[in-house]
Amino acid sequence: MPTEAGRVFHGRGGLFPGCEHWTLDVYPPVWVLTSFLPATEAELEAVHAALSRRWAELHPDLPLNWVYQYRFEARAETRLMAGSVPDPHVVEEQGARFRVHLLKGLNHGFFLDMAEGRRWVREHVAARPGIKVLNLFAYTCAFSVVALQAGAREVTNMDMSDGALAIGKRNHLLNGLTEGARFLPHDIFSSWGKITRGGPYDLIVLDPPSYQKGSFVAEKDYARLMRRLPDLLAPGGHALLCLNSPKLGVAFLQEGMQALAPGLCFEGRVANPVSFADVSEERALKVLVYRSPD
Repeated sequence: MPTEAGRVFHGRGGLFPGCEHWTLDVYPPVWVLTSFLPATEAELEAVHAALSRRWAELHPDLPLNWVYQYRFEARAETRLMAGSVPDPHVVEEQGARFRVHLLKGLNHGFFLDMAEGRRWVREHVAARPGIKVLNLFAYTCAFSVVALQAGAREVTNMDMSDGALAIGKRNHLLNGLTEGARFLPHDIFSSWGKITRGGPYDLIVLDPPSYQKGSFVAEKDYARLMRRLPDLLAPGGHALLCLNSPKLGVAFLQEGMQALAPGLCFEGRVANPVSFADVSEERALKVLVYRSPD
């Protein structure tokens, strides 16, 4: 059993023909099998048999815990297939601890594909201790946790979901972080005045959903974020732009930034975790770094 949460099999990357709808993740001590197409009971029984055989070889003295999730449109059906799930369930990554919830909801409270983005933030802040961070679409505030651990002076977390921010607060306490974080349960597009008054910021993290009905649609709404960046960033500040849409490539972000924030300099793309290898880098998660002029 790995000690940290992560992806084990990434069929979605297209490197395993016929398995494009399958992923296998580990949230120790639980395995999570996800399908983006309906699975038959026979298929699930075959998976259970294979996992049980392998688990008996690795850890004959421990129970096998695994969960199956079928994802369709913006919904999910989740089943506990064997063993149990801890409650509360806490996982680790790079020395940080996070609450996850595997048996309810579409997402689990912690996005595994953003591991290298969090590593970049940790290293970036550690080299610039005392900086001020704005974390937009903060969800459960994983970026905030690693930024404060690395030495950020202040992180402002904003997200529409009060429930997600409540988990974010618990994540901070899990890591002994009792100061430096602000949690604002607001619609970002209705809160630019509040955001601007709190600035300028040395680092801005933008990690919106690619499509969330009634909240954010990347094709039309990402531009509304880009045009605000020059006024929100401190001189020499950085912006981390994230986009997880297989339909929109790197050019979508780069062309938007060139048109709407031409004064910001593109510094590079953060590589995705090896476990999320994809046949197309254009289709995979995009994490781009921009810098404001001094």
